[in-house]
Amino acid sequence: MVQAAGGFSLLLRSLGLRQGLYKPEPSSYARHAPALQSKLAVPESISAGGPHPNANLGNNYQVQAVGNYAGPGSQLNSASGDCSVKPYNAPDMSGLTFPPFDPARANVYRYRQQQSVNLGSWFVHEQWMTPSVFECASGSQVSELDIASGWGSPESARAVLERHWDTFVTASDFQYLAGIGINTVRIPIGYWTLGPAFCQGTPFEPVADVYQNAWSRVVNAINMASDAGIGVLVDLHGAPGSQNGQPHSGISDGNVGLFGNDWYINKTINVLTSLTQQLENVTNVVGIQILNEPQNVDSLPDFYSQAICAMRQVSPTAQSFPFYIHDGFNLDQYSEFVANRSDFVVQDHHSYFVFTSSDAVEPASQHTKDVQSSVTNSLAAASDRQRRNLVVDEFSCALTAQSLAEEEDPDGARRAFCEGQMELYQNETAGWAFWAYNTEDCDNDAGWCFKAAVGKSLPSSFFSYGKGPVADPSRLPALSDMVADMYAPTHEDMAAALQPGGPTPEVGVFPREKPLGRRDDAEQFPLDPSQRSVSKGYSDGFLTAKIFALYGLSKLGFTGQYINDSIAKLGHEVIAPGTEHFYQQWFMEGLADGEALIASSVNSAPTL
Repeated sequence: MVQAAGGFSLLLRSLGLRQGLYKPEPSSYARHAPALQSKLAVPESISAGGPHPNANLGNNYQVQAVGNYAGPGSQLNSASGDCSVKPYNAPDMSGLTFPPFDPARANVYRYRQQQSVNLGSWFVHEQWMTPSVFECASGSQVSELDIASGWGSPESARAVLERHWDTFVTASDFQYLAGIGINTVRIPIGYWTLGPAFCQGTPFEPVADVYQNAWSRVVNAINMASDAGIGVLVDLHGAPGSQNGQPHSGISDGNVGLFGNDWYINKTINVLTSLTQQLENVTNVVGIQILNEPQNVDSLPDFYSQAICAMRQVSPTAQSFPFYIHDGFNLDQYSEFVANRSDFVVQDHHSYFVFTSSDAVEPASQHTKDVQSSVTNSLAAASDRQRRNLVVDEFSCALTAQSLAEEEDPDGARRAFCEGQMELYQNETAGWAFWAYNTEDCDNDAGWCFKAAVGKSLPSSFFSYGKGPVADPSRLPALSDMVADMYAPTHEDMAAALQPGGPTPEVGVFPREKPLGRRDDAEQFPLDPSQRSVSKGYSDGFLTAKIFALYGLSKLGFTGQYINDSIAKLGHEVIAPGTEHFYQQWFMEGLADGEALIASSVNSAPTL
């Protein structure tokens, strides 16, 4: 909420305001279930480009033909699979840039409750998800490096990958996701995705030219999401040297080379600062994830601190940009890490129930009970500790055959398990992300593939208010233009409501002679500092609910961070020191009332 640009300043003024650890390598999946599948996991040479001259977001991505995904194996010239690849004339996307930055929209994207999916095996491949890309890979044929080093030549490998990038996920997929209430996607990338310059001195250097067009595809992906009103979390899934030794970090030798190696550490931080430079002023980018599932070595907290410090120093805007950290599967340790910071840092915890021997044999119904009891307790305590800066950005409906074998209704048991997870993550954290959106065998896997799970293991839609928006979110005017018409309860209304036996304040649009909350309108607030914080907190909470709903019927998700950032932005002249708790408490009251009013309106209105 603290972007310094003018549009969001106007908004502020108007407000006045258990899971197994690492997913095993693909060769070990069969130990748990026959169809078990798990997830995938700029230097200066990359030009950020200027703002796109056309504000129509739909013109900022390369449109591809809509159709069923055909894996790169279909590019082979013969049925014998001789690894000669059909030529692919990749569209030139080098000129793509991002739309002009809208700070008001950006803050809605970044602070709202997230309903998300992972676009896994798009830019970082996993053999179980997209096996056709590995048909002629080199070596052990399990990692991104094996693909780039295979297929007979770098030119053929590039053709295979570019065709995949251009067809695996398209604009129609983003529109579909937006239409069922998904408002965010997590896009895993590797350091190699940023282009050949980032491959120097790494195992990807000999095949660096394979990735000469990779970054432009990421820009295209972000712009396709933008046109659908979807936010993007860019996740560094593969770091130089590898943060976990897993194939989904890009390598197949099993080595964890990042930690304890200054060269790899510095190179990783260079990647992260370059990403920050590229993405901090992209409206629909909700944040950057520093590492995915790193090995929780003793030096990991220090690495995170070093990386965050460097990324914050990129620019003044980067001071408030959200950075996500994975907790190395130690929820409590990194909950404390986040709680001890005041900036916008988010803990990502991954939750799976298939990768340990005990999980593999536990009945599905017992897993559901665990979710509703011990898992809920753990996540709720962590979330409360760290002002709700917590997401579960990988979970699935996957259960082993053993877990389902004793269930009278296996499909119903899976659905109860999956919906129980969603309810928990929605209520106790700021968001969730299903792993994963698409696989080559999606139709046969409602446990791991989102498209197959929707309406089966998962609900049919995922909107924050339970129903779809009453208008196309991508066509709404800028939020900063709407704020001028929003008014909050007057101080007199609030004072009357706070008297014992006083009326409950009406939740709605209160007409006023002029907008509430400008700095030169301080006389509109009560002189008593405590009453001023109560009144200001309630009106800010109420108006925040309304502002977020104006964009795709979103809800505020990162509530504690939003409140703290609001207090800091408003300053001591509005929220006096020692009265912050009044503001916090009454902000939540106003937010709840505003959301209740919106829910009532949504439930009574027809959707699109």
